[in-house]
Amino acid sequence: MKFVPCSYEAHGEAILAILNDVIRHSTALYDYHPRSMANMKSWFDTKAQGNYPVIGIENDEGTLMGFATYGRFREQPAFKYTVEHSLYLHVDFRGRGLAKPLMVELIAAARAQGMHVLMGAIDAENTGSIALHQKLGFTHNGTIRQAGFKFGRWLDLSLYQLILPTPAAPCDG
Repeated sequence: MKFVPCSYEAHGEAILAILNDVIRHSTALYDYHPRSMANMKSWFDTKAQGNYPVIGIENDEGTLMGFATYGRFREQPAFKYTVEHSLYLHVDFRGRGLAKPLMVELIAAARAQGMHVLMGAIDAENTGSIALHQKLGFTHNGTIRQAGFKFGRWLDLSLYQLILPTPAAPCDG
């Protein structure tokens, strides 16, 4: 396995397939409708404009097994050192221990970019993701009860954060 920087051209279709499977079959994404390739183009453009990484993990055959990324947490400029991350694995590669090394790689990227806080918004029933975040030092900072409605039921959203020792010299403005 190897980590690779993802691009629209090389990985757009594979990431779209991963996301659409998650949208259709889980509460890991609070979306109702599958995305399109046009959505993916816009998604990659937004990542590039914000200088946000999209890190993929490929097997020896070059198949994208999953990806992790982060992006803007809130719009106000004082949140510039805080990002919200996401990580998704292809259904065929879940349960193989890939999420932890992918998250470690993403945390390293956040440190290298001088981010200070990584936020994870996790469906409260996603015990696997919660356990992973706790193992990596994320702390639970609250649960928004009935924040979403999907598959005919209310969903609770748990917030987890990891505070990094960066940036070296934060500044206003």
